[in-house]
Amino acid sequence: MTSRLPITVAGIFVCAVASVSVWSTQTASAPSGSITDVPGIRVGHHTLTERPTGCTVILAPPNTVGGVDQRGGAPGTAETNLLAPENMVNIVNAIVLSGGSAYGIAARDGVMTYLRDQKIGYPTSGTVVPIVPAAILLDLAVGENPNVVPTADCGYRAAASAAGGAVAEGSIGAGAGATVGKFAGPGRSMKGGIGTASVHDPNGLIVGAIVAVNASGSIFDRRTGQPVAGVRTADGRGLENPFDLIRRLAPAPPREMENTTIGVVATNARLDKAQALRVAIMAQDGLARAISPSHTPGDGDTLFVLATGGLEGTANVSRVGSLGAEAVSDAILNAVLKAKGLPTFPSVSDIKR
Repeated sequence: MTSRLPITVAGIFVCAVASVSVWSTQTASAPSGSITDVPGIRVGHHTLTERPTGCTVILAPPNTVGGVDQRGGAPGTAETNLLAPENMVNIVNAIVLSGGSAYGIAARDGVMTYLRDQKIGYPTSGTVVPIVPAAILLDLAVGENPNVVPTADCGYRAAASAAGGAVAEGSIGAGAGATVGKFAGPGRSMKGGIGTASVHDPNGLIVGAIVAVNASGSIFDRRTGQPVAGVRTADGRGLENPFDLIRRLAPAPPREMENTTIGVVATNARLDKAQALRVAIMAQDGLARAISPSHTPGDGDTLFVLATGGLEGTANVSRVGSLGAEAVSDAILNAVLKAKGLPTFPSVSDIKR
């Protein structure tokens, strides 16, 4: 057994990692809060019964500004160019996170139909066009029939069920077929999922995140530096040290393309599109803190930002981005802690501690 020991040098917190291959699983406490702590944000899931997959929809209140930062090498997205600061449309009505690989983009069509039925969208030519960016993850190898994928009906149902308050987490919606710890090949990975968390500051700023975690890498608790899920040891009872393991792998790890962590950061701060982009860039640090490795050629790691503007005053963008990174890493931890295992993908709670 080894540990990742915290050391303070000249006031800077760093971590030293022992150079052996096996780490024990660690007990981690679930972070608190939800993306729906941001007033006006609503979340809905729909999970298919024929195979573990589904979609998650995040609905935004009127006049919400959006941004996105995409870092993985194999993205599957829609309407991300629209969010670039130099482009015209400023508002976002909803974000879709979906399983099903590129097929899952179809869930977005159902969300657009739902919003059009509610007369929500960008006004144009006597009607409205809902602004609905989306991102997908690849979960086709989970379950018996890869032809079962989220459709427009999945998106419509998720949007229709969206609500504030408590958000279901774990093996639901876009996290239903998510798995983690795949960079050592099949048979040693674990169940991923979808999780949410939020951070509040004393001045009323709220930053929340929801993340669907389908990572090649292992998952860490940012508070302790300890792994909680990822590549299992050969006996299935512990976790490999990913930093040591990555040095021992062949140049082309198996199943490199079956990954991607996607999510949304929401805040009540008032941001423009350029500021929302900067928050998204900073919030990606939370993904890197919680997943190792991340942003690989086979990942489509993507984070959206929704700024509702409900908090009066000028936003401190650095603070919003820093809190966003914390919320993202906490949401990732919740995703694996609350996931339910499948026959070939055990959950954190399935592994002996």
